[in-house]
Amino acid sequence: MQRTLRLQVSPQIASQGPLLAEEIRAHLSLKKDSPLQYKILKRSIDARGRAIRINLNVLVAIDEELPRENFSLDYQNVSSSKKTCHIIGAGPGGLFAALRCLELGIKPIVIERGKDVRARRRDLTAIHKEHRVNPESNYCFGEGGAGTYSDGKLYTRSNKRGDIKKILKTLAAHGASQDIMVDAHPHIGTNKLPQLIQNIRETILNHGGDILFNTKFIDFQFRDQTINTILTENEMGTKEMSITHLILATGHSARDIYELLNSKHILVEAKPFAVGVRVEHPQELIDHIQYHCRTPADVRNTRQYLPAASYSLTQQISGRGIYSFCMCPGGIIAPCATAKQEVVTNGWSPSKRNNPYANSGIVVGLELRDFEPFKEHGPLAGLEFQKRLEHQAWVLGGQSQVAPAQRLTDFMTGKLSSSLPNCSYQPGIRSVDMRQVLTPMISDALQKAFQAFGEKMHGYLSNEAVLVGIESRTSTPVRIPRDKDHLHHPQLVNLFPCGEGAGYAGGIMSAAMDGERCANSMQY
Repeated sequence: MQRTLRLQVSPQIASQGPLLAEEIRAHLSLKKDSPLQYKILKRSIDARGRAIRINLNVLVAIDEELPRENFSLDYQNVSSSKKTCHIIGAGPGGLFAALRCLELGIKPIVIERGKDVRARRRDLTAIHKEHRVNPESNYCFGEGGAGTYSDGKLYTRSNKRGDIKKILKTLAAHGASQDIMVDAHPHIGTNKLPQLIQNIRETILNHGGDILFNTKFIDFQFRDQTINTILTENEMGTKEMSITHLILATGHSARDIYELLNSKHILVEAKPFAVGVRVEHPQELIDHIQYHCRTPADVRNTRQYLPAASYSLTQQISGRGIYSFCMCPGGIIAPCATAKQEVVTNGWSPSKRNNPYANSGIVVGLELRDFEPFKEHGPLAGLEFQKRLEHQAWVLGGQSQVAPAQRLTDFMTGKLSSSLPNCSYQPGIRSVDMRQVLTPMISDALQKAFQAFGEKMHGYLSNEAVLVGIESRTSTPVRIPRDKDHLHHPQLVNLFPCGEGAGYAGGIMSAAMDGERCANSMQY
């Protein structure tokens, strides 16, 4: 007999198999030695009350075997397929488009400007230690895209855009923990993602697909609403390729792609996005607030059974949304510039989320009217606004990858910080009045939002918290339009704008699902 139970148990019971089995038997009025198998289907933390509880959906089998999860993948060998698809970008959108091509019997040819996932590490080290940015290989460009060296968050609200369970199964089949199938807010962890991405690459290559690293898409030719050829560039020179279908999955930072399309009078549109700062607290402080702990000993005891605490905050200020973005418990603030003379921050966490700091973007939603001073740039006005802020952060940080920073309490009172707390941002931080980095509107909105956040999370407005700037790559400031039903560009019927870079995704999961949708939309 099988049945599904909904249980609410203590963290201690949820984390220990024998105790949970005992709880299930008690719930079903079974004897203590009754044969029992169970499988957790869903798991979430409820920390709203003083007593923290774990919500579980559990599949229970009594006197029979539980079915095993099937993670087998059904890909065709496309080595000799006459159907091809060129995919620009090897982020989650591009990689999952390639995997879907294998399922459909189409040969994917993935073109990635950056390096493979292992070779990228040397360029990341150069950013941290030498403050040297390689514009083709960095935290945003390279195999796996911006998601590779991120927290690997897999939570999405985009449940109508594709098959979430299939994406999770594909990730688990390539090396992610099976916990991602269970947790309400699953994540993989920065330390686990590189191997997973390499495994996906091997799947593509072993089934007859091609992946070209260190190869940059620089131009294309079109006629009668159809792209005929693309031009790529690598250390060997330039190469012209004939194409039938082109999926453009370049990610939110490929500014040259927007400029290329605009220069050829291919329609692109300015899009609202959000800008703000990274806020870092000691993780123990966030644990103390979120888990209702009274003493440091309470925090340590609670953390035996619970992960590093996270938070989600939002506030409306004068019609604008100010909200937490990409919250990284037990994480690190990373330098994510993609060009010289700019400073950009983001955050990530390892799988165990065991670093001593918690960081989150706190960002202000912008509207098209905010880009009015840059209107001479047309649809790229938001992009120029974004560039200006990132350059200002570079200037005030000292013209290196050192980031401007300010204690949260000093930002609230308009005081330059005489000292700064320890911070996970490895290139270093410099005391600056963050109002000089941000616009007055963004600064005012943040100040009011922080006041509200402090009322929602008592202790959040701490002198131990530091603002680090600037958080500006929340999403692309440009949208590449596409047909609602067929997903191709309205002017080019074989160009499929895809994922975050085109304005149709906001993370690993939604980008992966969009990659699959674009592959499904190709007509042969």
